[in-house]
Amino acid sequence: MKTWLRGLALAGGAAAVALIAGLVAANFIGGEKKIERRIERLYTLDDGRFTHELGVLLGPPFLDGNKVRALLNGDQIFPPMLAAIRSARTSITFETYIYWSGDIGRAFADALAAKAREGVKVHVLLDWIGSAKMDDDLLTAMSDAGVSVRKFHPPHWSHLGRLNNRTHRKLLVIDGRIGFTGGVGVAPQWTGSAQDPAHWRDTHFEVEGPVVAQMQSVFIDNWIKVTGDVLHGAAYFPALTPAGRSMAQMFSSSPSGGSESMQLMYLLAVTAASRSIDLSAAYFVPDTLTMRALVEALRRGVKLRIVVPGPHIDSDTVRSASRASWGPLLNAGAIIAEYEPTMYHCKVMIVDGLLVSVGSTNFDNRSFRLNDEATLNVVDQAFASAQTTVFESDLGRSHRVTYAEWRERPWRERWGEWLSSVVSTQL
Repeated sequence: MKTWLRGLALAGGAAAVALIAGLVAANFIGGEKKIERRIERLYTLDDGRFTHELGVLLGPPFLDGNKVRALLNGDQIFPPMLAAIRSARTSITFETYIYWSGDIGRAFADALAAKAREGVKVHVLLDWIGSAKMDDDLLTAMSDAGVSVRKFHPPHWSHLGRLNNRTHRKLLVIDGRIGFTGGVGVAPQWTGSAQDPAHWRDTHFEVEGPVVAQMQSVFIDNWIKVTGDVLHGAAYFPALTPAGRSMAQMFSSSPSGGSESMQLMYLLAVTAASRSIDLSAAYFVPDTLTMRALVEALRRGVKLRIVVPGPHIDSDTVRSASRASWGPLLNAGAIIAEYEPTMYHCKVMIVDGLLVSVGSTNFDNRSFRLNDEATLNVVDQAFASAQTTVFESDLGRSHRVTYAEWRERPWRERWGEWLSSVVSTQL
């Protein structure tokens, strides 16, 4: 009998392990069918059908009358964000992946808590993994002041299948009127002016105009998922008047609401390109379909320039997996350059000097299929020209990798790249 019971227990344990393994495998593989076919080129980017179809196919629509201001590095980024928080009168919604302890983390917590004590409705959504280095006292200080703080997808036995789905979005909306988005998290690395390897290079964007309502909607989408509460009314969605001349769209994606949407948006833009694609990519690990679209753009005469991190990077595995994929692009004429001064965390794509895509999205499978992401698409020639100037400044601080140099990589480097490529779907 004891032997039989022991066998039953072992079988039960094995079944439990198999169940957990199955859930984890499903989590890593993803449940939706991947885009497998190339996107047919039906129009150019400056054809009105591009923005129309991007709006109706993937949504939401492009809106006129927006003003978008680029903020470079922490010294330009954090002061406007904190000033906007301190100016809030009705509501603050804030979603971010990275929130760590340190002086800047304390500054945000203090500012958010102060507004909550004044009666402003303050909602903060933090990714459970991304905020792991955040001290509990910051959370307590905000909660005690009346800030509604929630964590996105903390682990629980009932939903192991979504453990790998993180919110990577970076959104701050003040009174439903001023929005901020880009690549920046709340951590010491983002402070300063990218002056040394301890301070990262990144860009964030301040937004005013009708598209801010779309930014608010993206935040509320995840807030509902986590809390079940629907935030609405004039405190969150006031009447918005034109603030500038840019046409813009706040684009978002998540595994629960179309995990392929972000990749499809990028593929449509790359396929529509006629002249140039400038890509600032903190993590550049394209899949086969994306690589094919980029190579086809090069073959029809599109100039492709990519700036990626160099020796200063927070993930050597990502760098190895990225470098492994460069051959076809370099051979087809792409310029790929590694930023040398510090970690390069920018996420900006400029197409044909007209479309600028900015936000949280990386050029990799994790952003395209696994994470919740948010990207602001701006159609404005003057704005695109300004961002091209910034891109070329970064390019000037980068080492251009030639095809010959890439082919002559030592075998140890190639072996490391192959190992990294094995897990590239999780990068």
